[in-house]
Amino acid sequence: MDITTLRIAATLASFVTFIGILVWAFARHNTAGFDEAAQLPFEQE
Repeated sequence: MDITTLRIAATLASFVTFIGILVWAFARHNTAGFDEAAQLPFEQE
């Protein structure tokens, strides 16, 4: 295994991770939690 193969593997792993984060961020079942987190700075103590 040479350095080029390792670079390709690292690039593919990074891309798959990025796509996974996108899917998680835009999933509809996370909307309620994200809406709640968005309101945290505006809550009064």
